[in-house]
Amino acid sequence: MGDVTNKAETSEEVKPRSVRVVLMALMIAMLLAMLDNMIIGTAMPTIVGELGGLEHLSWVVTAYTLATAASTPIWGKIGDMYGRKGAFLTSIVIFLIGSALSGMAQDMGQLIGFRAVQGLGAGGLMVGVMAIIGDLIPPRERGKYQGMMAGVMALAMIGGPLVGGTITDHMGWRWSFYINLPLGAVALAMVTAVLHLPKKRAKGKIDYLGAALLTLAITSTVLVTTWGGTEYAWGSAEILGLIAVGVLSTAAFLYVETKAAEPVMPLHIFRSRNFTLMSVIGFLVGFAMFGGVLYLPLFQQSVQGASATNSGLLLLPMLLSMMLISLIAGRITTSSGKYKMFPIMGGALMVVGMFLLAQMDTGTSRLTSGVYMAILGAGLGFLMQITMLVAQNSVDMKDMGVASSSATLFRTLGGSFGVALMGSLFTTQVTNTMADRLGPEAAGAAGSAQLDAASLAKLPEAIREAYQYAVAAGTHSAFLLGAGVAVLGFVAAWFVKEVPLKGAGPAAKAPADGDAGAATGDGGPARAHEALAH
Repeated sequence: MGDVTNKAETSEEVKPRSVRVVLMALMIAMLLAMLDNMIIGTAMPTIVGELGGLEHLSWVVTAYTLATAASTPIWGKIGDMYGRKGAFLTSIVIFLIGSALSGMAQDMGQLIGFRAVQGLGAGGLMVGVMAIIGDLIPPRERGKYQGMMAGVMALAMIGGPLVGGTITDHMGWRWSFYINLPLGAVALAMVTAVLHLPKKRAKGKIDYLGAALLTLAITSTVLVTTWGGTEYAWGSAEILGLIAVGVLSTAAFLYVETKAAEPVMPLHIFRSRNFTLMSVIGFLVGFAMFGGVLYLPLFQQSVQGASATNSGLLLLPMLLSMMLISLIAGRITTSSGKYKMFPIMGGALMVVGMFLLAQMDTGTSRLTSGVYMAILGAGLGFLMQITMLVAQNSVDMKDMGVASSSATLFRTLGGSFGVALMGSLFTTQVTNTMADRLGPEAAGAAGSAQLDAASLAKLPEAIREAYQYAVAAGTHSAFLLGAGVAVLGFVAAWFVKEVPLKGAGPAAKAPADGDAGAATGDGGPARAHEALAH
């Protein structure tokens, strides 16, 4: 009996230390996935200067995004079926191979292909992080670590452009990819040494047909949002054809999933009201966040005359607010087990923040826009991690991977739609406003310029003022759309049912609303903790 007690005490001592080490490795992997596009964006002009292929420039980003989105659900299912640790380590290795090959690319075609390989690995990084945290830490305790995840996100958004510019200027653009190798090696070593999850071996086979149809649906959707209104007109045959492919492949995917023995995205998880609502809210959060991150620096550079070099720092009010609120919400969730108020508060603040940002014009000061950004950041802070926590709490442990990947996928697709629709609205408004104020010819001449702060200063005053007015009008339209979309998230939040979080103790009883596995007491996190300690 004494031996058992001593073992239990030793286990309790080891657990927190082991969990911290694993979380550190997971945060490094999460940083890899988030930092990559931020760094590469700064290096792109130099890459094009050396490799050429300017007409294929957008595919360097699109190939990565497509591969990431398409592989995300598949990584989640592989982790559920064959074990989380092996799937996660494999995704890191693929990401590092893609990074090394991208750094060695000799032409734009090679770079695009290698970026797709990198994206395949990246699809498993975020899912792996979220699912392993879901395995190791009961939802009631998970709130403690929300601030850490929000901090990594803020670090990536702020530091990415600065790091990318510094690396490109002093070490060459290839190191924008090579920098991933030492970070990834550290994450690999730490995860391999410390993480010991129970091994799995599923009898069923992966749903290859479902995976192929889902990939086709995601690819066509992302291409519609990427090309629509830019490469091709919204009413063009190409875009309409992609929409048709997307609709048909989605319908076929849903049918196949009802028949598959091991569906890549089990439709029964959507029977949970909370999971479905969190998927919708996650989509809307992605819509607002990625749209804001894209158009806020553009407004501050073009209208307020800020330097492009400091584009990451311009988002500090939003990101710091998001990190602080996420940390506070996590602590309250852990101590009280209550969370329904946070999606409601987050939805309300997101609506207010977006609406205030839509009111910015050429006379708005940086202090005022900073306050508006902080309000939006607070709304995102209430929503970012809570959506994942509630989604994971709404499914059985066996579906933790697909729940994490589905939530991640919906947020990614929301970001894709947000950037595309807000971008289309912005571009149309800028073009029309310039034409109204200067006439079509003058507007075209101004629009073809590289209109950063330095280039704007060289333009004639009339053209400069017209362009700044047009950008302000464009951001007004884009953020007004964002506010309208955020209203949907606010409404959806009111329908969330506060199901007790797993790990909350005796109070956590089976839910009454059919939220599958929301408090099953299957001991999954506890067993994972024990495996980790050993």
